[in-house]
Amino acid sequence: MSVFNDLKSRGVQDILITCSDNLKGISEAIHSIFPKTDIQKCIVHQIRNSMKFVRYDDLKEFTKDMKLIYGAPNIEVALSALDEFEKK
Repeated sequence: MSVFNDLKSRGVQDILITCSDNLKGISEAIHSIFPKTDIQKCIVHQIRNSMKFVRYDDLKEFTKDMKLIYGAPNIEVALSALDEFEKK
């Protein structure tokens, strides 16, 4: 929270969006100083956290399928890849 207080004291009036690894308490700290900030969790960290719940034998296919979603060139391709992922 001290980092965000320091930013505020240096003249930062608002933060539009942050991207973080979801460090414990970071969202609350941001919102306490900059309440309008949208917080997005880093996709790499989200995937790594999800991998905890995937069988070891399925990890390679899982990560390949996830890359098709987050690396898609447009929303239509991403949604199609997500549909295929959900079917699996």
